[in-house]
Amino acid sequence: MRTMARSLSHFRLAFRHKKYNYSGGFVRTRMCLIETNTGTVCKPANNAEFERFQDLKLMISRSMSVDAAHATNKDVDRAGPLVEYEQRIAAGELVDGDSFQVDTLRELQRLYDELVASADACQLDRYSASEKAGRSRWLWSRFIPQSSFSPVGGLYLYGGVGTGKTMLMDLFFDQLPSNWRKRRIHFHDFMLNVHSRLQKHKGVADPLEVVAGEISDEAILLCLDEFMVNDVADALILNRLFGHLFSNGIILVATSNRAPDNLYEGGLQRDLFLPFISTLKERCVVHEIGSSTDYRKMTSAEQGFYFIGKDLSGILKQKFQQLIADHTVSPQEVEVVMGRTLQVPLAANGCAYFPFEQLCDRPLGAADYFGLFKNFHTLALEGVPIFGLHNRTAAYRFVTLVDVMYENKARMLCAAEGSPQELFERVVTISDAQHIAPRTSSRSRKSDDLDLCVDNELGFAKDRTISRLTEMNSKEYLEQHAAIISAERQLS
Repeated sequence: MRTMARSLSHFRLAFRHKKYNYSGGFVRTRMCLIETNTGTVCKPANNAEFERFQDLKLMISRSMSVDAAHATNKDVDRAGPLVEYEQRIAAGELVDGDSFQVDTLRELQRLYDELVASADACQLDRYSASEKAGRSRWLWSRFIPQSSFSPVGGLYLYGGVGTGKTMLMDLFFDQLPSNWRKRRIHFHDFMLNVHSRLQKHKGVADPLEVVAGEISDEAILLCLDEFMVNDVADALILNRLFGHLFSNGIILVATSNRAPDNLYEGGLQRDLFLPFISTLKERCVVHEIGSSTDYRKMTSAEQGFYFIGKDLSGILKQKFQQLIADHTVSPQEVEVVMGRTLQVPLAANGCAYFPFEQLCDRPLGAADYFGLFKNFHTLALEGVPIFGLHNRTAAYRFVTLVDVMYENKARMLCAAEGSPQELFERVVTISDAQHIAPRTSSRSRKSDDLDLCVDNELGFAKDRTISRLTEMNSKEYLEQHAAIISAERQLS
């Protein structure tokens, strides 16, 4: 049973890093051949193809680092993201990305080479690091102030939606040695974990220091995907949290849609957040992926799971019934986070049905959504409205919901009043609003859109949500989802 569970884990990881045939601008024709944390080779369908790949690994030498050139055969498999990228191009798995992505890969390769050369100094090896020292660090710090900044700086990647940030970071993470203390996690999930740990350490003089100690004991290299700050509770603790983490030797690799200077723009008490931006820029190289191409939209989009119009409840429930087949549908109560529960109106066979208001017009957040998708792989969402000033809070929750679903590779069955683009037409940034034509003698106040929502954070996030909704309705995404569910059922 343990072997079967491990096989499923490898299967899911392989699908996750396949990133569909279009993700990140790299078109893949086969599943990735190397599974990161174990070094396991996922053998292709025939021996000839496998042998061709093995030969190519030995032939590709362009842009290899000195360390990689002198590595053992096992180490060649992990020569770095740029080398792996070129090997996959030669093997026909990828096509060349644009110059912006290649430049980013060079930055990731540089960081990879620095980490390999400084692995001992950074204490990356989980087996050579002293567990006892880790457990007692916080106790000793009460008596002797300690600071151990990493000799290697981190990397902060930012750029537009769908430009391959997540895929590039995953390519980097997949090449890291399996014995390193490393972790790759979505920023939403990371902050939920931080707040959960803070609850556990209530009453301690400095709980943030304790939490930072726990995190750095578990992982020295921290890869955070989709770094974004729109919660005041997160904003107020990030500077002190990462101050402790960096002091403990943490190396941060992060992806974001926003430049550091634009994080938490317009947020409450932002002046208290600004020191974190300075700390971030001090400890990380900041690199922009300048590509303007959204590769998520370059998919074979379908209309089978996204219905546009009003009063589509009957059609949506009919489609939902098809998904649950002969299973009996009924209300369910699921535990989501820290003892909290969520009422699911209709559920069966891993599928949950919600009216939009029940998920996005109530005080729910990322923690609730993460808990929901630990129990369900498919969501049917009825009545998604056009967003504007009157329902701005619901729009924020919908953005978070889509982010969590995308991170969990969940499937969405949706009835909405408009296409993904139309849902957010009335949401604009301040810059967008300034380009709206001013009133003239021919354009009066009556022409104003009174429901126009001018919100920098939401106006920025909407592009990511539109892009993800488009991808989640693509043939490639839905096929991948079906394959994962099929494999899970075979092993259950």
